[in-house]
Amino acid sequence: HVQLVESGGGSVQVGGSLSLSCAVSGPPYISSSVGWFRQSPGNKREGVAAINGLGVDTYYADSVKGRFTVSRDNAKKTVYLQMDDLKVEDSAMYFCAAQFRGSWSPVSTLSSSQYYAWGQGTQVTVS
Repeated sequence: HVQLVESGGGSVQVGGSLSLSCAVSGPPYISSSVGWFRQSPGNKREGVAAINGLGVDTYYADSVKGRFTVSRDNAKKTVYLQMDDLKVEDSAMYFCAAQFRGSWSPVSTLSSSQYYAWGQGTQVTVS
């Protein structure tokens, strides 16, 4: 089964950057769309970005458009989330998810209910 491990979180000042990684193991990696989500205390898990299996199509939440970039290196079986111009409100636990079961659309790909497999998360704190 698919396993995901996030890394790259940390503390950064407002306006700074962080790059998160999601290492994906287990089949079927190449065909698996991957989503990035975040959750802060007291809030629902929010879809941030998603990328399809070949890395040619992406979606972003409005709150991060123009600041975050999702990409993938299928040779390394890794999906990335580059986060620039970070804001205090970006502080959260960030998760990657796979085994997408929905249709490829902005709403579905950013919905946590459409993914079966989840990583443990990596904390991002912006101050």
